[in-house]
Amino acid sequence: MNTTHHLVLPEDLNQYGHLFGGRLLSWVDEASWIAASLDFPECQFVTIGMNKVEFRHAIQEGAILTILSELLNQGKTSVTYSVNVYRGKVTQSESLFSTDITFVNVDAEGVKKLIA
Repeated sequence: MNTTHHLVLPEDLNQYGHLFGGRLLSWVDEASWIAASLDFPECQFVTIGMNKVEFRHAIQEGAILTILSELLNQGKTSVTYSVNVYRGKVTQSESLFSTDITFVNVDAEGVKKLIA
């Protein structure tokens, strides 16, 4: 399991003063890519999909987010991670967002490659 943190800053907010959904998706993608790259350092992963995007709660400026990424499945050329986002410490809050994200291992030309 890999843990990443982010501080929500003014430039991360949408027109209503809440965290912009696209920014959170970017952080989730990055955090889970880091987890996959640490678990499989010989691979060159690219994102191929997220299973569900549903924002459960508004997130305000100044929130410290905890992003947990855990390996869910490993195939021949791809890996899937379960990702959960919490406000503050995981033990003190419910999940604000969760998804499964899948990466595929590719070669220099972008062709799928077996995970060694």
